[in-house]
Amino acid sequence: MCDIAAMTRLESEDGSSVETATRILDVAERLAQTRGFNGFSYANVAAELGLTKATLHYHYPSKARLGEALINRYSTRFAEALAAVDASDVGAPAAVEAYIELHAAVLRGDRMCLCGMFAAEYETLPVPMQVAVCAFFDANEAWPEQVLELGRGDGPLHFSGSACEEAASSSVALKAQCS
Repeated sequence: MCDIAAMTRLESEDGSSVETATRILDVAERLAQTRGFNGFSYANVAAELGLTKATLHYHYPSKARLGEALINRYSTRFAEALAAVDASDVGAPAAVEAYIELHAAVLRGDRMCLCGMFAAEYETLPVPMQVAVCAFFDANEAWPEQVLELGRGDGPLHFSGSACEEAASSSVALKAQCS
């Protein structure tokens, strides 16, 4: 008989119950950020967690669904971090620094931006994942554009051209420095 309770939680090292789906996402995210989406399999995740592949399929019926869940969680966390910067009302220069720090923190963890890794594999991804990756980058171009526009309006930031152009060129420079 199938034990649904065992499929939905694992015991952590301290003995507390941890949702299996979250643990699966944690391991899959690390693997995707270090190997790429096509560089890991359900077998890799299952072996690391001591689960069967059937348990992974119970939570994420396909690797595409797992990929969508990874992007959604990563995008949500990134959006929450940006919202926290907005809420701190630190001013445009510090907000830009905070944005750069979000990316730098990922690199210090010996990982790459999840959606950046997925963008490198864009043509091989299922369409729903492609759409989600594009949405992540759209949001992450819109936020710095808004910050730059506010900073120019308030006076501390000076640049020629539109905030959109500056955000795009800054994004390219950031990506080049992080590569």
